[in-house]
Amino acid sequence: MLEGKAVIGETDMLETMQQDALDLAAKALDFFDVTEATEIACFIKKAFDRTHGPGWQCIVGTDFGSFVTHCCGCFIYFCIGSLAILLFRGSAVPEAEPGQRVAPLEEVA
Repeated sequence: MLEGKAVIGETDMLETMQQDALDLAAKALDFFDVTEATEIACFIKKAFDRTHGPGWQCIVGTDFGSFVTHCCGCFIYFCIGSLAILLFRGSAVPEAEPGQRVAPLEEVA
């Protein structure tokens, strides 16, 4: 297990769902070594799919960038020590900024 308290960087999840993500990450780190990032991500993703419905994606590592489209209320990025965890439910259609038009999918090619 990786020692340290989880530090949430960004989230739009309800607090109960945030706590679920943090608890699952801690449980994953009890089962897997910190170097097994793929196994940790798989564990968290599958648990969230079971509990909160399908479509969750999880990225785990010490050095990664990301730019994702997610469903409102379904995004959290947090760190436990040097390990970063990004968990989100994907969205096929980008959400519009206030006053911005979102093109239909056939226009986005």
